[in-house]
This record gives sequence, C-alpha cells and structure tokens, in this order.
Amino acid sequence: MTIQLTTLYKDSSGAPVATGRDAAGFRLYRDSLKRFLDMALVLVSAPVVVPVIGALALLVALQGGRPFYSQLRVGRNGRIFRIWKLRTMVRDADARLEAHLVADADAREEWESMQKLKDDPRITPLGRILRKGSLDELPQLLNVLTGSMSLVGPRPMMVEQQALYSGSAYYGLRPGITGPWQISDRNACSFAGRVQYDESYDRDLSLWTDLRILAKTVVVVMRGTGC
Repeated sequence: MTIQLTTLYKDSSGAPVATGRDAAGFRLYRDSLKRFLDMALVLVSAPVVVPVIGALALLVALQGGRPFYSQLRVGRNGRIFRIWKLRTMVRDADARLEAHLVADADAREEWESMQKLKDDPRITPLGRILRKGSLDELPQLLNVLTGSMSLVGPRPMMVEQQALYSGSAYYGLRPGITGPWQISDRNACSFAGRVQYDESYDRDLSLWTDLRILAKTVVVVMRGTGC
C-alpha cells in the first residue's frame, strides 16, 4: 500500500504538506540514492576537476601562504567536521575583520544580520575572482567523498552560528556544496532567512530537485554571481 507524505511532513508552522510522492520512494532517494549520485558525479568529474584545483592552488601559493583553508562546520545530526576550501583571505583574517567591525558600525550591523560582508577587507584580489566563480569551493569535493557533505544541501554553517539558527531541518541533512540558497538571493538573504530555504529543501528533497539545483548552479557560476 502506498503511503502519502501528506501525513508525514509538515511545514514550519505545523501545517500538513501534500507532496504527491510515495514515502518509500522518497526515503530510498534520501537514504541511499542521493549518496550514490554524489559519489558517481564526483568520480566522473575528478579527471577534470583535480587538475583545476591543483592549478588554482599553485596560483594561491604563489601569492604567499598556504593554498588551502580549513574550518570546522556543523554537519548532519550536528556532527562537527572540517571543511576544505582554496584560501581566499589574508593570513590575519580574523584580526582584520574584528578591527573593521570595531571601526565601522554599519559593517558590524551587516555582519550581525548577514554573517557576511559585501565589502569584506579580508578577501585577496585573487580570492575575489575565485569566489565570484565559486571556484574556492572545489576542494569540498573531498568532503563529499568522505560523506561529511553532499553535492546539494543546506549551506554548511560555522559552529558559532548555531545559536543564530532557529530551524531543525538542517541537522537531518548533509550540508551541500550548492543548494537552494546558493542559487537564489544569496547576496541579499539574511542568515536567519536560510532556515526557510533549508526547510523547503527538506520537504521537496528528490532526484529531480537535486538535478534542478545542480543545473541552476552551473548558470550561477557562469554568471559570476558568487560571493
């Protein structure tokens, strides 16, 4: 007998959500096939992506400092993992950010609301180019291989941001290299606003949803609307 998700899922207000999909098919993709898709796409793309990462890492290294940057993030079921990126910031990034926020009240307000700055003094000239095309995210394919991330999912949050996050859907999903937030109003959305994207993605999770997001990600990268 087919069980409809109408009785299984509710939105953030507690109202039932009718999706028209059977629960067995939904769980199969969520629990197994999504991981298989991640692995297949990463392995197929590796012969092209790995040399690109190597070339970009060399460019970063030539500007001084380590080419890769890692940071602790919150993953599925609240587990802490280490995310990898190409370095796009100066080496004294934390100190420079704090000094900037102390000197500029508007910047501090922007940071507290968005958890990011449009005019970030920490980012290097090369880093701006990498971020514009989201190329700094490519090393996270290693996170996908190890299972701490997925190709598609919620934007991975920093450990100290958990107190600002009011939702619950994030913790049941692997964070993604791309996701609904990244292909939408990523530059205008507040940190709190990510909750709605995460909960909507959690409800609509399917093969079609992930393929659609991956396709739109290509368009975003080509347009250079990264941040």
